[in-house]
Amino acid sequence: MTLSLDSEVVLLLCSHLALPETPEFTPLTLREWNPLALKIAASSLASPGGMLGLTAGDLSRDLEIKESEAQRLAYLLDRGGGLAIELERLALLGIHPITRVDRVYPTRLRERLAGSAPAVLFYAGNLELVGQPGIAVVGSRNLDQTGEDCAKLVGNACGLLGKVLYSGGARGVDSISMKAALDNRGFVVGLLADSLTKAIRISEYRSAISRGDMCVMSSYHPEAGFSVGAAMGRNRLIYALADFAIVIASDAQKGGTWAGASEALRSGWTPVFVLDHASMPEGNQLLSNMGAHLLPYPLPVSYSNLFDYLEERAGKNQNKVFQPPLL
Repeated sequence: MTLSLDSEVVLLLCSHLALPETPEFTPLTLREWNPLALKIAASSLASPGGMLGLTAGDLSRDLEIKESEAQRLAYLLDRGGGLAIELERLALLGIHPITRVDRVYPTRLRERLAGSAPAVLFYAGNLELVGQPGIAVVGSRNLDQTGEDCAKLVGNACGLLGKVLYSGGARGVDSISMKAALDNRGFVVGLLADSLTKAIRISEYRSAISRGDMCVMSSYHPEAGFSVGAAMGRNRLIYALADFAIVIASDAQKGGTWAGASEALRSGWTPVFVLDHASMPEGNQLLSNMGAHLLPYPLPVSYSNLFDYLEERAGKNQNKVFQPPLL
């Protein structure tokens, strides 16, 4: 995919690519980029690409911003050569960027997250899978047998139904459900909080990507390490992309699973289900009290009817967002 001038500017301003370890200025956060994007659109520049080649003085005048802010923008924009080299290196690994100004940016993220949608995403694999009908599976890394069985079941169901399995790629629920889907030649979108370059070296992922059955994606630098904040941001993408989300197991009022599920319930991105069984954790019950649907286990329907069952329980018209079909 050819990088447009607008996309190049978004990468220069909002990503860490080709920046030194201790840069003079840091990239823009979403809170900084969103108002700047509005200023650009309202200015004579019209689009981000119009910023290329301008001095700090030009930027200050055209965007009506402080000189100090313009100097930061000019610094970030002045690494086009380094960015090109870094993008070429990533492309050789099979990793590509997309930005919020690109037509191929996932519709569901744009519509459901709005200003919280990441300005930059990195991915490897079949981008057309991202936003296709599917189920998100989330939960604790440490599972009991019931949780493990259900994670496998949902992964199997997605594989057999031709639906996308959305998950985070972590140990436990994520990896179990993703493996089950891939074993049944299903489609998987893994939303990662760190180490995209490491993930694409996993043998099973490489095979699935080469078949067109998988896409791994991250809103963080492809070589970024793990952080709690990054994991929280990743969770938003999982919920926002799926038709339904199933929480296998959640701690009560703590941890990433709880935080992600409770935020999804407040925001209404997608219907949230929690696994309901005799020994379910307290967090599942509390999420149910907050509005999550209970999903009985053993399931009351067969594999082939799981998606229809979730749709019926959640209401057919909730959070419908158009996404072009797979080619």
